[in-house]
Amino acid sequence: MDYDLIIIGGGIVGSTAAYRAGQLGARTLLCDRRDTGRATDAGAGILAPESSTRDGRLWYDFALDAVDFYSVLIDDLTADGVSNEELSRAYSLCSKLSVALDDAEAAALAEMEQEIYARQEERRPPSTELIRRISPAEARDSFFPPLADASAVLLQPVSRRVDGRLMTAALEHGLRSRGVRTVEADVSALMLEDGQVNGVRTSAGEEYTAGAVLIAGGAWSAAFADQLNVRIPVSPQRGQIIHLLVPSQDTSTWSIVGGFSGHYQVPWPGGRVAIGATRETGSGFVPNATVSGIQEVLHEALRLSPGLRDAAIHEIRVGLRPYTTDHLPLLGSVPGAKGVFLATGHGPTGLTLGPFSAKLVVEQALDQPVSWDLAPFSVTRIFH
Repeated sequence: MDYDLIIIGGGIVGSTAAYRAGQLGARTLLCDRRDTGRATDAGAGILAPESSTRDGRLWYDFALDAVDFYSVLIDDLTADGVSNEELSRAYSLCSKLSVALDDAEAAALAEMEQEIYARQEERRPPSTELIRRISPAEARDSFFPPLADASAVLLQPVSRRVDGRLMTAALEHGLRSRGVRTVEADVSALMLEDGQVNGVRTSAGEEYTAGAVLIAGGAWSAAFADQLNVRIPVSPQRGQIIHLLVPSQDTSTWSIVGGFSGHYQVPWPGGRVAIGATRETGSGFVPNATVSGIQEVLHEALRLSPGLRDAAIHEIRVGLRPYTTDHLPLLGSVPGAKGVFLATGHGPTGLTLGPFSAKLVVEQALDQPVSWDLAPFSVTRIFH
């Protein structure tokens, strides 16, 4: 065999998987065709499961461990020579506001708040990290100056933000230090014999052999379903995000802001604020911005933060999220195809869950101890 493990897809999931495999000493090949519209390159990167109640207890528990893993990953990349400057641009701590603008949203916030507090009591974080109510005036004056006059605001003092593009670039540096080979290639088929994978074939006719293959192709992962005789229930969900430039403001200290329409605002240093995002299920593989999508993003942004009205539109990003109907990822081995593994289907929380998911699946693929039971995330939970 040429390799112990071949990974298909070079977004944040595939890149972290390749990095972990390199750490474990595996002969590893990462194949990436650099698809336009890859979700990693567009996502805003809010890492704040402590104040989320939307996706159920399994997602919540997994997400807590996933965000904790980022500190391990940052330390490992630092030890492998990635600069602190590069990593600090890719990942940083910040606070987060959950903002209700009217009475109906305030009632929803109050209901959500009870579950957040109950879970917080279980976790018992330090007093400086306790999620709590603050006044709308304090929220605007101390945390996000462009904010509207709100009805109610919940503060999460310690949250995190990650830039998917920059984190993936940092991982690429880590791959080189670990001797992982990367190729730009379109993997068109798995090489299977008697139910066992033994490599991949590219559209250019190249063949690479390996004892295991990990599919981390994001929204494109289902392309291998027919060959595996297993339905991979992942479909593209388009997200449109706008990056603004706010003149003469130190946005590095601002909070993330989340509203009740599903939209958010993520500040970064240099006057940059990412606003979004649409969730266009059924969009197909069409990674372009639309008039209606941009209108939606701008309307919700100004509803939440009218003080952004004079900001310049710096960039529009469009990503195709790998969407599953139950909002949980597809992780682990594929039935009937020995040596084939999945790490996909993270939907809008790929930057939150992706690196930790990749670590676990690689450890499973290389017969290492795995700290989480991946059975609830198996593709068999939906179809076989």
